[in-house]
Amino acid sequence: MGETIRLTAAQAMVRWLAVQMTEGGERFIDGVWAIFGHGNVAGLGEALHGIGDALPTWRGQNEQSMAHAAIAYAKGKARRRAQAVTSSIGPGSTNLVTAAALAHVNRLPLLIVAGDVFASRRPDPVLQQVEDFDDGTVSANDCFRPVVRYFDRITRPEHLLTALPRALRVMTDPANCGPVCLSFCQDVQAEAYDWPAAFFEPRVWRIRRPAPDAAELAEVAGLIRAAKAPVIVAGGGVIYSGAEEALADFASRRNIPVIETQAGKSALPQSHPMNYGATGVDGSAAANAVAAAADLVIGIGTRLQDFTTGSRTLFGDARMVGINVQPYDAAKHGAVSLVADARVALEALTAALGDHRAAGADPALRAGWLAAVDAHCAAPADGNELPTDAQVIGAVQRATGDDAIAMCAAGTMPGALKLLWQPGLHGYHMEYGYSCMGYEIAGAMGLKLARPDREVICFVGDGSYMMMNSELVTAVMRRIPFTVVLTDNRGFGCINRLQQGTGGMPFNNLYVDSRIEVQPQIDFVAHAASMGAHAVKAASIAELEAEIGVARGRDIPTVIVIDTTAAPGPGDGLAGAGHWWDVAVPAVGDSAKLRAAYADYLENAARQRLVN
Repeated sequence: MGETIRLTAAQAMVRWLAVQMTEGGERFIDGVWAIFGHGNVAGLGEALHGIGDALPTWRGQNEQSMAHAAIAYAKGKARRRAQAVTSSIGPGSTNLVTAAALAHVNRLPLLIVAGDVFASRRPDPVLQQVEDFDDGTVSANDCFRPVVRYFDRITRPEHLLTALPRALRVMTDPANCGPVCLSFCQDVQAEAYDWPAAFFEPRVWRIRRPAPDAAELAEVAGLIRAAKAPVIVAGGGVIYSGAEEALADFASRRNIPVIETQAGKSALPQSHPMNYGATGVDGSAAANAVAAAADLVIGIGTRLQDFTTGSRTLFGDARMVGINVQPYDAAKHGAVSLVADARVALEALTAALGDHRAAGADPALRAGWLAAVDAHCAAPADGNELPTDAQVIGAVQRATGDDAIAMCAAGTMPGALKLLWQPGLHGYHMEYGYSCMGYEIAGAMGLKLARPDREVICFVGDGSYMMMNSELVTAVMRRIPFTVVLTDNRGFGCINRLQQGTGGMPFNNLYVDSRIEVQPQIDFVAHAASMGAHAVKAASIAELEAEIGVARGRDIPTVIVIDTTAAPGPGDGLAGAGHWWDVAVPAVGDSAKLRAAYADYLENAARQRLVN
């Protein structure tokens, strides 16, 4: 059998994780976020304490927000490194389900080690145990099954010999990347086993780069040669592949305009002449004009979410090409598939196309759009009016340089930032696959851990701040500096606008339209300061610009609160910006406003591309 080492199952897990390496010589699992309870404190807690800095443990304030930080870290590292999160059984584990779904939708690696009930069942039912009357094998952790890429319940120590390598295989697989849940029975964590010493030998995990099939490559090259007005849709896969230079070179050589998804934004800096901006529902006038005129749409590393495609109305009858490492995504919308790593595919297409150049898009579209953005984001002439989100974005843009990363997740700001923020390379971080309120502050902390060399600006609305803000304490404790721009429009302003845009009346979104006795007067400055952050209220756009500059010198988070108007949307006042979004409108209603909205809905729905 060879040499063995006697360890508990939990001790074996952390020892194994500590020697799983990247090609760059770093640990793939950077460390473990932990909140301990009776499902993980005695077993895994003891093991993490014992291994010390070889696999560091960090304390957070909420299981979901700890996982958000880990996910943002992995995104900031372009999926080349990840972090783990552990919880106790019961609410500790189910708090992680939302974060698991977020990682799953965004195709990001996350290792969840969730405490579980006793495998022996001797003390059942234990505290916090969920019992299924008809299935004795079920626990609360079965909630993870639909929202992770790999699920395994560890009911014997030796299960780790296969479960751990499978977990890392999933997280390092570019086609199948996503969250993993190891549901670790609490008694098994503490059980001893004689482990093969070879199990703990360091291992390097190489992220593969699949090359394209020759026939698929030839077909796609032929479609590009034949196209009169091709356009490239750049998704997050461009960044995860490290294909930014290849994309810039390909687009320039072939004279093909590039338009961006939320995940793909900043794969090309906004200054690149082939970058025509954001596409779709929250897209620029330039990008959407190019998309509507296209006869060939080349999606690279995108899953073609409804915001990207204008709910399947933006691209008309154009032929579709899907370049993606995941066949499921490559074939969407009836696309001709080119299944390959984005960088390898672009390099192969460059060779296959010779000196071919497309007619290209009108540069005046791009220039006109950028001029409109500058005007729209300019400081308000009347300093007494509440600023718009666009004016807030403009202030931050003017106060930062190309090294700044704007990040956000939910509400109005994601659409406004996609439309208006002009990033340098990698200057944009958006969680918009799941658009999870509460991601922002924890995500900013994780992003800063991944990119300590960059200035991180976290845009968050008052509604999202109220949902999850406690990791400010963690960032203060660990001296992780980033800047939070908290826009207060006194409620859920984004959904208030959507509600009215789909024929409804203002109801239950802004505080003033809710069933309340008193309008809340929330002192966000005092709240953030009570957690140790530097907090200040900006009374104007000019003050916001100044405070952004001052914040840069601190070693703790800075929260800058500014009151904004709840009225205008991100594209209001920008001719041609934005596109239709399919949000179902009631077919029956009493108001003329609702009937008009439904008629408009039917007209747009009739244009939807239904090819799958």
